Amino acid sequence: MGKLYDKLTEYKKSDYYPYHMPGHKRNMNGRPFQEYYELDITEIDGFDNLHQAEGILREVEKRANQMYGADDTFLLVNGSTCGILSAISATAETGGKILIARNCHKSVYHGAYLRNLEVQYIYPKVSEQFGIALGTNPEDVEEKLKADNDISAVIITSPTYEGVVSDIEKIAKIVHKYHVPLIVDEAHGAHLGFSKDFPQNAVANGADIVIHSLHKTLPSPTQTALLHVSGKLIDREKLKRFLGIYQSSSPSYPLMAGMELCLDILEEEGKELFDGLYGNWTKMLVQLERCKYLKILHKFDVLKTGMKDFDVGKLVISTKETSWSGQQLYDVLLNKYHLQMEMATDNFVLAMFTIMDTEEGFERLTKALTEIDEEVGAETDMKAAESVKNEVVADNKCNGYLVLRTGCRIAEALDAKKEWIDLARCEGRMAAGFVNLYPPGIPVVVPGEIYNRQTISNIENWYRKNLSVQGINKNMEAPVIIE
Repeated sequence: MGKLYDKLTEYKKSDYYPYHMPGHKRNMNGRPFQEYYELDITEIDGFDNLHQAEGILREVEKRANQMYGADDTFLLVNGSTCGILSAISATAETGGKILIARNCHKSVYHGAYLRNLEVQYIYPKVSEQFGIALGTNPEDVEEKLKADNDISAVIITSPTYEGVVSDIEKIAKIVHKYHVPLIVDEAHGAHLGFSKDFPQNAVANGADIVIHSLHKTLPSPTQTALLHVSGKLIDREKLKRFLGIYQSSSPSYPLMAGMELCLDILEEEGKELFDGLYGNWTKMLVQLERCKYLKILHKFDVLKTGMKDFDVGKLVISTKETSWSGQQLYDVLLNKYHLQMEMATDNFVLAMFTIMDTEEGFERLTKALTEIDEEVGAETDMKAAESVKNEVVADNKCNGYLVLRTGCRIAEALDAKKEWIDLARCEGRMAAGFVNLYPPGIPVVVPGEIYNRQTISNIENWYRKNLSVQGINKNMEAPVIIE
């Protein structure tokens, strides 16, 4: 076990009486989560302070830093979200301008809101076959930076939620040519760089700030993350100031001990576990080649689009060529096979695998999908499948993205007076709130953007397919700015 966990365990056995927070006083004998409470302390003598780490917590940060290879690394107990907010705030002055990939998580847009930033977009290509966003094109980044020298920072997501990896090394070189920092939301890539069978991480490829969600793809408690900083473009003191603002002033010691345990596992068992993951993954893909109707996204599908790489561990299962929706497949996997997927869209389902998955876990999903493929094949009507393909058609697209006109900044829209009206009546009105499918939480409508007919049609279609749409109330009303 790590030093922090050992020290917490030792302390709970001591006779020190807690005349301090937290209020449970480590006295939950016989109650649920007893062991958790016994390890749950505040910043008492001998246990350091996350916001000025100089002792045992600093040692955990140094250890993480050595493993990932950045110049500096910070523990995050408020998830990747607080890291993204801090990174944006530290690199863009209030009222400035930032360049972001349109497939970024909503926390990036929240960062733009908090600093009242003008947002410029890069639109990643969309795979027609699978309907997923691909990586960020380096040439698109350069085109934007060449056209606008007021951009303070560039932020992209890699790997994407579905596992597509951008050419971070090339993008970093382009961005640095314009003396602008590159922030990479690598929340779904904390495991990258630990095995030759996986892509390299953004730290090694030259990004200035990289945010990792340990809990997403590694064995670490929910809401634990890391922020890495490299190079000379980032003001460390300013970044620390914002980390102190966006992180809790009462960080959880069990969560931080969980991060240290994660590092233990990577150091002591990492090679064996990554080899096991890759072996089970390749075996599963070979067996799933038997599927005739359900289509599995393979690495070569990504590479032939010009993207850099694809992350082992994300299984995208397309229903686009069947009469089923992604939600139908999701529901059958859940209710009949008791397999809980990560997410569903109108035409695909996403499953995630990590080094902690068992061989049985791979086998159960493989068996279920091959059985379902036969059922889907018996039900599939080619005419119905073709209608699904043609549901979303728009004449105002960029790389497959439906582009909405912007009427005002995000901050202006969110702070404006608003009214809730029927979604069907929103055409031509400015959005006063985000609309997104969740997961993954990537906005399809950003505050300040103007609704068009196709966007409204898309959202209505998601509702008909029982997808989880956030930002629209149960009466099918959306918030718009009062004119």
